[in-house]
Amino acid sequence: MSNYQRPGFGGFSMFPPIIKNLLIINGVVFLLQFLLNNMVIGGLPGWYVINKWFALNPLNGYDAAGQPYNFQVWQLITYQFMHGNFSHILFNMFALWMFGMEIENLWGSKKFLYFYLSAGVVAGLLHLFLSPLLGGGSAVTIGASGAVYGVLAAFALLFPNRYIFLYFFIPVKAKYLIAGMILLEFLLVDSAGSGVAHLAHLGGALMGLIWILVDSSIDADIKRFIKHTPYNKSRPNNPFSSIAQKFKGKDKHIEDATFYEVKDRKQTDEITQEEIDAILDKISKSGYQNLTEREKKILFEASKKMN
Repeated sequence: MSNYQRPGFGGFSMFPPIIKNLLIINGVVFLLQFLLNNMVIGGLPGWYVINKWFALNPLNGYDAAGQPYNFQVWQLITYQFMHGNFSHILFNMFALWMFGMEIENLWGSKKFLYFYLSAGVVAGLLHLFLSPLLGGGSAVTIGASGAVYGVLAAFALLFPNRYIFLYFFIPVKAKYLIAGMILLEFLLVDSAGSGVAHLAHLGGALMGLIWILVDSSIDADIKRFIKHTPYNKSRPNNPFSSIAQKFKGKDKHIEDATFYEVKDRKQTDEITQEEIDAILDKISKSGYQNLTEREKKILFEASKKMN
């Protein structure tokens, strides 16, 4: 998958701070898991000690050593940073990067971090309490998937008509792709023994849905994102614009896929402060969800000028 309108990246330093730090922390923890798994800690296998204290342990039952599971409250956070194998962490971090960057830019770092961790906690709680009812919950749970599904759900609600390239060449609107992924989790939720915590995925997605529905500051976030400083047509272009220009020179059709491109405008400088103000007034009166696609594109094009 790739975001249809996401710019190319020009270095790790250009990532929003929370996304960058989450990627680093998850990578470091995965490396530590790899190094410690086959070590002996206190006479016990390293993987056993790590899972006993930091993976999300079931509320009841016995572990591989015949000992009662060791559930601790902090595991609702720590399990989110552990992964079982390389493909597990690769998918989660790729999805977090692709869908989370735009949400963090919109909401701000503090709010995004709170949302991300909350989605992971809700995912863990739903898995803990409901999985045993479906014949699961007999093993420890690890992975950022629950939190990532929260990010996916939030992205689908905030940017429903954004095109995502499935397998890098099939364009699908975010609302359809992500709804399909969540529906698949529903269909697989009773597949006990699959080794996948489908209820955790659904719990994260549920948190994303609830957050967007009850968050009364969404419109204010959008206004802050767009109107952080007065719109000025002399403001420097987005740092990715130079990359986009290289591709434009090779293919005249690439213009339709540039970052927040407004297709019916040939000169981005035509956007005026009055036009931006009119759209922001509409947000104040009737909410962001009532903007037309053209108005949304104008806002994001304006935001590009400010970054």
